[in-house]
Amino acid sequence: GDTDLAAVEQAYLADLNELLSSNGDIAAGLVELRDLYFLAWDDDSGPGYASAMNTTIPSPGDYYLLVTSNLSAAGRKTQGDYRLQLGLDSAEVTGGTATASGTPFASLDSAQTTSSPVVQEVTGTLSADQPIQSYLLNSFKPGSTIYVYVETTSGDLKPAILLRDYGKKPLAAANLAGKAASTSLSYTLEENSLSYQLDIGSAPQDARVSESSYRLLVGVDAPDVLQGNAPAQGRAIFQAPIPVQVGVKLEQIVAVDQHDEFFNAVGSLRMDWSDPALAFSPDTCRCQRKLYSEAEFSKFLNDVQGRWPDFSFYNQQGNRWIQNRAVVVNADGSASYFERFTTNFQVDFNYDKFPFDTQDFYIQTDMLYPDSRYTFIDLPGYSGFGPQLGEDEFIITDFTTQSTPVVSSTGSQISRFTFEFSAPRHLSYYIFRLFVPILLIMIISWVTFFLKDYTRRIEVAAGNVLLFIAFSFSLADNYPRLGYLTFLDAVMAVTFIVNTAVVVYNVYLKKLESNDEAEKADRIDSILDWAYPLMFIALIGVCVWVYFG
Repeated sequence: GDTDLAAVEQAYLADLNELLSSNGDIAAGLVELRDLYFLAWDDDSGPGYASAMNTTIPSPGDYYLLVTSNLSAAGRKTQGDYRLQLGLDSAEVTGGTATASGTPFASLDSAQTTSSPVVQEVTGTLSADQPIQSYLLNSFKPGSTIYVYVETTSGDLKPAILLRDYGKKPLAAANLAGKAASTSLSYTLEENSLSYQLDIGSAPQDARVSESSYRLLVGVDAPDVLQGNAPAQGRAIFQAPIPVQVGVKLEQIVAVDQHDEFFNAVGSLRMDWSDPALAFSPDTCRCQRKLYSEAEFSKFLNDVQGRWPDFSFYNQQGNRWIQNRAVVVNADGSASYFERFTTNFQVDFNYDKFPFDTQDFYIQTDMLYPDSRYTFIDLPGYSGFGPQLGEDEFIITDFTTQSTPVVSSTGSQISRFTFEFSAPRHLSYYIFRLFVPILLIMIISWVTFFLKDYTRRIEVAAGNVLLFIAFSFSLADNYPRLGYLTFLDAVMAVTFIVNTAVVVYNVYLKKLESNDEAEKADRIDSILDWAYPLMFIALIGVCVWVYFG
């Protein structure tokens, strides 16, 4: 009972570090080291990974039983809740099946098991756009004391502190009057602090919030924090968002509907993340990982109690048909989600330069939870295109991905992952189906200028106009229905106007000839024979300058 556990711990750790830095047999050395410091010890001799041991008490007195995570310093880090059974002359205890009876003979030594002080330092900025910064606390047990110190490092901020519980109920506050550039508070927890919230803002009386920076020091069972000079140590006090690596692979573009502005696609999505709350002991399932297929997805949601980075596609139209999905959860809490889907994605097409336009296609994935809980980052090497994309109209070669914070419809800030690619059109179709016929129609119109029979010229020009009208109607179904003119619309309009003008021009020449002014008609015609193609080229040049200049 008079053992100084702190001194024993320091001596044990010193010998352990020396052993780990040596080139000897570490496994055998660990056994010798534990035999030296402990009367008895065990790691996993019980059922599964449970520990179980028995020892004969060598002499009357008080003894310490230490419970910790796995003893092997080379093992993985583990954490979680435990159940402990102790017995005197009770063999059932080592099998974990004993029932409590008799007089208690062991008690928790709170003085020896008091947690080490934990201190965390953060910096931040307040402004008119963001007058309050909120921090969520991790789990700390009842009886622990939260110490907070905040000071202004730039600007004229008079910082106020407000500690709230999980229901936003105020528990403690400091400097609400706004009289000091630094302030502090302490609060002893009456319950677990999980999801408690610490707000740092300007004093309520200060209506003008100029951009200012601050330094925040928070400690648990670390009173030195109140002086603002405690060094950071221990685990994190504030909850940090869990990074979720996400990637999207576009397997196939089934169709692009340019009238309704969406594209139908088959794709796959993968998310990788790590959450200690998902960790489990391998002996519970005699496995290192758990696989949940499509049929077992509801069981996964029940097992993790909904704690997973659920998402939606922001620019999705209609239903998303999930062909298959699966979740793999590893014993250490790391997990991967896979999904293959088919759905429509909205696209904001811009047809100004049609058919020489380049369209932007994107798949936007939104996290359903605030970015204080989960945040998207790119999954290296996953995003891309499938080997058989199946899109014949657009040239798809490259893509970009990015993660950005956005404000959701609920008003909270969430993380958005965007898979985007820009694609110009294959031009061979439009050249041979549109521009070559237009050029031939204009050549036919120009060739008539070399006929001296104006009546025949009028007939050919009028027929050319009718041909152009029929040509326009044949292409109408391929045009997007818009409220503005595209480059192709401008070219078609110029062609129609010029062909109509040719009919009027030939009628005018016929009238001159009928009025015995054939000489004048010949003079005008000799000029227009070569001015006509130049005028048409000039008008097309104006269209190019307007849309591409």
